[in-house]
Amino acid sequence: MNDSHEGREVTILMIEDDAGHARLIERNIRRAGVANRIEHVTDGTTAMARLFGDSDLTAPLLILLDLNLPDMSGVAILERLKADPSRKPIPIIVLTTTDDSQEIARCYALGASVYITKPVDYDAFANAIRQLGLFLSVIRLPEGSL
Repeated sequence: MNDSHEGREVTILMIEDDAGHARLIERNIRRAGVANRIEHVTDGTTAMARLFGDSDLTAPLLILLDLNLPDMSGVAILERLKADPSRKPIPIIVLTTTDDSQEIARCYALGASVYITKPVDYDAFANAIRQLGLFLSVIRLPEGSL
């Protein structure tokens, strides 16, 4: 298997158990002009298998993470990703209903890139995603990354 991801599509992995929120998030990503593939999983077990399994799927460049999943805490996923040297660089946007200041501080301390409380201010979210779209359009995955 080739370690290079050159020429392979950069994927956004959305870990969100609420189908309505997932549709809104994806709609706003598309409205912001980001055409990258969005892979949606609805629970932590599937997300962990996707992120740490042997699958030959494209490594996500960005993770949209809900903290309140049916089978495990999103914080546990964040912790595990940021503890793994090869996955630590992946930007993680936390999208959750939890607005507790200690939880927000904990997520940033663990390495979250952005913390957004749902219901999301979709204008601000779309603007952030638009900026992300510009970033995704110029980024190149380094040789040997994920």
